[in-house]
Amino acid sequence: MQKLNKWLLGSGLFTLVLFLSGCVKTGSDGQPTGEGIIYNFLVKPMSSAITYLVDNFNWNYGWAIIFITIIVRLVIMPLGLSQSKKSMIQTEKMQAIKPQLDAAQAKLKEATTREEQMQAQAELQSVYKENNMSMMGGIGCLPLLIQMPIFSALFFAARYTKGISEASFLGVNLGQPSMIFVILAGVAYLLQGYLSTIGIPEEQKKTMKSMLIVSPLMIVFMSISSPAGVTLYWVVGGIFTCIQTFITNILLKPRIKAQVAEELKKNPPKQVVTPRKDVTPADLKPAEKTPTKTTSSPKGRNAGKQNRK
Repeated sequence: MQKLNKWLLGSGLFTLVLFLSGCVKTGSDGQPTGEGIIYNFLVKPMSSAITYLVDNFNWNYGWAIIFITIIVRLVIMPLGLSQSKKSMIQTEKMQAIKPQLDAAQAKLKEATTREEQMQAQAELQSVYKENNMSMMGGIGCLPLLIQMPIFSALFFAARYTKGISEASFLGVNLGQPSMIFVILAGVAYLLQGYLSTIGIPEEQKKTMKSMLIVSPLMIVFMSISSPAGVTLYWVVGGIFTCIQTFITNILLKPRIKAQVAEELKKNPPKQVVTPRKDVTPADLKPAEKTPTKTTSSPKGRNAGKQNRK
C-alpha cells in the first residue's frame, strides 16, 4: 500500500510536468497560437490581469506576477486546506486500526497457498471497509485535477505575457534564466517538504523521504531552463505552500488529533482482525531469555556435582 501511495504521488508530479508542457499550443516562433480551452479561458485572463496592473497602476511585471499568483493561491487555498484536513483525519484513524492492519499483513506474508492469500487479503480489505476507511490513504484526485489547469495557466501567463521578457525585477532580467530565483524556488519547496513531516510518525516519514527530495529537484530542473518570470511564479508558489503547510501541520493538526481521539473514544474501531500478540518482538524476547536462565543454570550445577562424585 505504501508503494502504491508513493507511485500515485510520483505519477501525479510527472503528469503535472506533462500537462504544463502540453496544454498550450505554440507556433514556430515559440508563441501561443491562441488555441485550446486552457489558453482561452485561463491563460488569457491571467495574462490580461498582469498587463492591466502594469499599464494602469504602473506596476513592475515582477510585482504583477506576485500579486496574481497570491490571489489565485488564496482562491484555491480553501480546497487545499480541506484536502489536508481530510488526509490528517484519515492518518489519525489509520493509527487506531494499525494493529489490525499489521496482523492482516502478517497473515498475508505467512500465507503459503492461494486460498490463504485470498483470505488474508479479504481480511485486510474488511478492516478498511468495516471502519469506513479508504485504502488509498486519503489521497484524492479531484483537488489535484481542479488545481492543475489553474497552476498551468499561471505558468503560461508568466511565460508568454508580452512585456515580461524585456522587463526586470530587483535587478533580475525576467526574460532570462536566473540562478538566484532557481535556488529560492528549490529552498522554498524543500522547506515545504520539511514542514509537512512535522508531527508525522517515523514510519511515515521514511516513505515520504524520496518525495521530499524529488519535488524540489523537479522544481529546480524546470526552473533552470525557464525565464526568471516563470521561476518567480515558482518561488511565490513555494512560499505560499510553506505558509499553507504551516497552517495545516502546526495550527490545525493538534486540534484535529484531539477531535479524532474524542471521536474514537465514543466510537472505537471495529475489531475485524485480532492482533497476534504472540508474534510481536516485545513478547518474544522475554520468552526466549527466561527459559535459558531457568533451565540451563540448574543443569550446569547438577552436571558439576555429578562430575565431582
